[in-house]
Amino acid sequence: MRRENAAREGYDIYRWFRRAAQRGDPYAQFNLALLYLRGEVVERDDGHGAAWMGRAAEQGLAFAQSHLGALYYNGRGVDRCHVRAARWFRRAAEQGDRSSQYNLGLLYRRGRGVRQSHERALEWFYRAAEQGMSRAQSQLAECYLHGRGAAVSYPLAMAWFRKAALQDQVHAQLHLALMYALGHGVAPSPAQALYWFRHAASAGNPVAQRHLGLAYAQGSGVRADPLCAQRWLERAAQQGDLEAQYALGDLLAAGGGPVRDSARALGWFRRAADGGHAQAQYRAGRMVAGGCGVRRDPSRALVFYLQAAEQGAANAQFALGLMYAKGQGVARDLSRAADWYRRAAQQGDASAQNNLGALYAAGNGVARDDALAAIWYGHAAEQGHALAQYNLAGLYAAGRGVERDLVRACMWLWLAARGGAPAGELGEVLAAALDPAQRLHARALAGRWQARREAGRGDGA
Repeated sequence: MRRENAAREGYDIYRWFRRAAQRGDPYAQFNLALLYLRGEVVERDDGHGAAWMGRAAEQGLAFAQSHLGALYYNGRGVDRCHVRAARWFRRAAEQGDRSSQYNLGLLYRRGRGVRQSHERALEWFYRAAEQGMSRAQSQLAECYLHGRGAAVSYPLAMAWFRKAALQDQVHAQLHLALMYALGHGVAPSPAQALYWFRHAASAGNPVAQRHLGLAYAQGSGVRADPLCAQRWLERAAQQGDLEAQYALGDLLAAGGGPVRDSARALGWFRRAADGGHAQAQYRAGRMVAGGCGVRRDPSRALVFYLQAAEQGAANAQFALGLMYAKGQGVARDLSRAADWYRRAAQQGDASAQNNLGALYAAGNGVARDDALAAIWYGHAAEQGHALAQYNLAGLYAAGRGVERDLVRACMWLWLAARGGAPAGELGEVLAAALDPAQRLHARALAGRWQARREAGRGDGA
């Protein structure tokens, strides 16, 4: 009985709105449009809804103009047209409708229906923000944060993010937390960052959940708590956040969570790898290659390494080079090994530089070229790679690819020995060949090189 009465009352309201709308009442036209668009009382009919919304909008009703702009933007009940959407948003925005001001700002930022203009976008975001609209405040803050339409201003960005964050605008809470974490416009404060990450994370934001999990894992702004770290990372990971999936895999693989769990770690690395995360692809490859959490499978590891390497991951490129050089999971091919070493070496991977140098020195997979061997050994040696320093010392001692220089050879050999490379027979030969003054010079060169490296310059000798 109550349902029948409610239906009868609803239909009476519809009939009243319809009669008033047909007489030209813009408010009745607007409400009638909403009934059609929402399917309340009458069957949903987007076309009729758009038509009545248009009549109300033509009479200057700002919220009807705003709704009509949204209908044109989404192509609901009318053909999609961003130009008409912008036109109606503008008419409502000029009357002070903050939703239209915000939407018009978005159109200017994206260049849809209007010529792209970050300056005009900022103007409209500012008008809506001044009326207290949290989404507009957050967008305005981003304009100041990234210098869109105005000069970069961290203080203004932080002020507007804070206004929006205090209204529980999650996007703003996340950015405010990041500004505290990075020290943008304010002294770095892990505790304040944690406060706002926690607010956004509790609202379900996966990026904030990931950062909160990492804070608990690292003890940043809070006492380290592996269990809390794992729980927050899992929440973000379950929502598809690739960085959280990778971080969770790393936590489980290292035993940083409640327990070490290689199988689960590999599972999360694989999920992130399937999403295209290069380092997750590399880590999955390492675990599969080493039989961690799964049976050892070099062929499958090769697939993971290749995915990461093709995205430019230097460590995966080096790993591929090793697999081709050793014939693991693939036929041995020193030429292809050299190709992958070269890609990693060009990105500064010291191990790849050393191995590429070794191929050139021996003429394996490439034409023998002592000069190139010396160059690649040199690049790795300058980064402190002990084996490359030993190999470079050998070239200086023999005069291969470089002018023979026993003092330089001795210098690199001593540095290599400090790094753990055995001096062996070469050390005995050099010690016998140098006079006391030359040995003193070599030690001085090694000392200066070490001092520069410790100072962060690493300029070499």
